Amino acid sequence: MSSKAELSELEAAVLEAVDAIPEGQVRSYGDIADELGCSPRQVGRIMALFGASSNWWRVVRADGTSAVAERAKAYWAKEGIAHTKRGVSPKMLRRP
Repeated sequence: MSSKAELSELEAAVLEAVDAIPEGQVRSYGDIADELGCSPRQVGRIMALFGASSNWWRVVRADGTSAVAERAKAYWAKEGIAHTKRGVSPKMLRRP
């Protein structure tokens, strides 16, 4: 795994944006991409490669689903994030 010093500017910005999501809230890959001026796929790729040490459970697809929902459920429950088997309620997505 790369250290923070080895991250590109965009990689560091994505991880910082994810860690800035307040407890009990979620954002979509697209929300973060819009904020940083990149694509949702770039955000997803960065999260897949480097997101393990971030608040990864607070980032979901635009429809609220998550490829890692099974692992994220415990975090969502602890933070009071309404969720189903496949993801969070779309109402939980923070809109800027």
